[in-house]
Amino acid sequence: MYRAPPWKIAVYGRDHGVPHFHVEGRGWRCSVAISTLELIIGYASKPALTSAIGWASQHQDELLAKWRELNHER
Repeated sequence: MYRAPPWKIAVYGRDHGVPHFHVEGRGWRCSVAISTLELIIGYASKPALTSAIGWASQHQDELLAKWRELNHER
């Protein structure tokens, strides 16, 4: 959905659990809850995670809509 060095944000279909997005970088990956912007699982450097969550905080509605679309939820 969005890419900014050194990370990207992705939302995948056929995913499970609470609505979330993935933050991925070179050699690391984590999942973050869309509603709370809390780390669910994984690891990211603090600067990368802070930057990605900053972007996500401005796009929560878009992230949730994409998660619902890809995971067939209303």
